[in-house]
Amino acid sequence: MIYILCMSVNCASKVAFTISLAMPRKKSEPSAFGRRLEALRKARGLTQLQIAQALETTQRTVSYYETQGGSPPAYVVVALAKLLHVSADELLGLKPSKTEQKKEDPEKRRLWKRFQRMASLPERDQRAVIRLISSLVSASGQQRSRS
Repeated sequence: MIYILCMSVNCASKVAFTISLAMPRKKSEPSAFGRRLEALRKARGLTQLQIAQALETTQRTVSYYETQGGSPPAYVVVALAKLLHVSADELLGLKPSKTEQKKEDPEKRRLWKRFQRMASLPERDQRAVIRLISSLVSASGQQRSRS
């Protein structure tokens, strides 16, 4: 707290006021680009520092792109796209990214991976699995029609 004394003949009071030494932060929501960049970076298991080192820039710059809504120059977008193994269109939001599509239904992805493992089975076992699935689906359909 700072006190100011009035030193003139007619003034005999003192006034108190407080000055904050901290700079106010501008609070803004991350841009859509920033949210996509962060999601893609995390999906690849990379840190902001690793991205910064690959781009030969600072971690603060990568953080700015993710949080403050700053859009990088075109050459940085191209470098980020290559680094994150996506197209520039996906990074810029012109096309849905593959990681967003995968997040939509993890159960379907899990089942699909299991079904793909069936390819390693002998052909006879593959046909048996398909018959089993078909019979389960038809039995499920019959139960629904009864209800």
